[in-house]
Amino acid sequence: MPSKLAKETDRKTTAHHHRPIKAKKNKIAVFDFFCGCGGTSSGFRKSGMDIAFALDIDPDAKSTFVKNFPETDFCDKSISKVTEEDLTSSLYRSRNKLKLFCGCAPCQPFTKQITESPKYDTRRSLLSQFGRIIKNHTPDFVFVENVPGLQKVPQQKRGPFPSFLKLLNGLGYNIEFGVVAAQDYGTPQLRRRFVLLASRHGKISIPKPTHGSEANSPYNTVHDAISDLPPIVAGEEYISSSILNHRAADLSPINLKRIKCSKHDGGGRNNWPKSLWPNCYKPRNDGSVHSGHTDCYGRLWWHRPATGLTTRCISYSNGRFGHPEQDRAISIREAARLQGFDDDFEFAGNLNSMAKQIGNAVPVDLAFAMGEQFFAQTKTLNGKNQD
Repeated sequence: MPSKLAKETDRKTTAHHHRPIKAKKNKIAVFDFFCGCGGTSSGFRKSGMDIAFALDIDPDAKSTFVKNFPETDFCDKSISKVTEEDLTSSLYRSRNKLKLFCGCAPCQPFTKQITESPKYDTRRSLLSQFGRIIKNHTPDFVFVENVPGLQKVPQQKRGPFPSFLKLLNGLGYNIEFGVVAAQDYGTPQLRRRFVLLASRHGKISIPKPTHGSEANSPYNTVHDAISDLPPIVAGEEYISSSILNHRAADLSPINLKRIKCSKHDGGGRNNWPKSLWPNCYKPRNDGSVHSGHTDCYGRLWWHRPATGLTTRCISYSNGRFGHPEQDRAISIREAARLQGFDDDFEFAGNLNSMAKQIGNAVPVDLAFAMGEQFFAQTKTLNGKNQD
């Protein structure tokens, strides 16, 4: 049996850091509502912003965030219960800085599968609660990120976006919103997201892509992101002071057989003998076969961006989350790299919780690009060019 614990050896690995934190003359203080583990804050911090305040009710996300942003005031209340007093000290310390409020609320109520359902979901009101706080403080900038679909739910179906947009317009914000692809901004993962940028300091626009055909720069790939990490087996953790959370979930005996039968670099269940097929994929009595969920039990391709990570992104059976050549699902660290987190960003909680935090995170490179765009607004605030 292989060891379940691997220790750091003389093997050299490349430290995974996308960009150093930028120093800016005009400082922006971020108030990150629904911060999760810190994807948005990580990208904004790399662009040169100060993370002044964060809010989330998930205890493991809080533990992760506090580990990585010890200087930030953290509030673990529901946004519906946030009071003026909860923000007072953070606002005071940031009194000489521009303010950016970001609200990346839980996206599940607005996915394609849910928008047609009349069932009430209290998470639908979170954007409205965020709007209440914006109205009370009118920050310089506002950023919202969610699933494509948030903006499509009409008000009569309890869609919060029309009233939120009306609120921002009434407060005098310049606004732009639309659907972007995270891979267009350097994320080695296919991920479409809705973003809204708003500014009280003139016209704001969604940044142009930095990768892809429009930018004449290739997409970052799975190989770019994870190929230098030390090999591990299913159920093993690589212990290193420079590469944290490189730990893979265990596999059942039958799933280990399945992945060993899957071709390297994009293989999947079509490579298996029929005896290894799950019952749901075997031919039905009428001869038909289940044709959906083609990515389940699949390996990632080396030279493409990863498929979109979910909250089950380290589970071999829940998507195309198999390692391109090693016989296991991707590790926590590999999933984190595919979302843009640096190797010294440490996650807290059990395996499933860490995977959920990563799957829910805003891609760091996407947040960085948005942060750069907000800073572009500050260059003329003082009547002269700033850098």
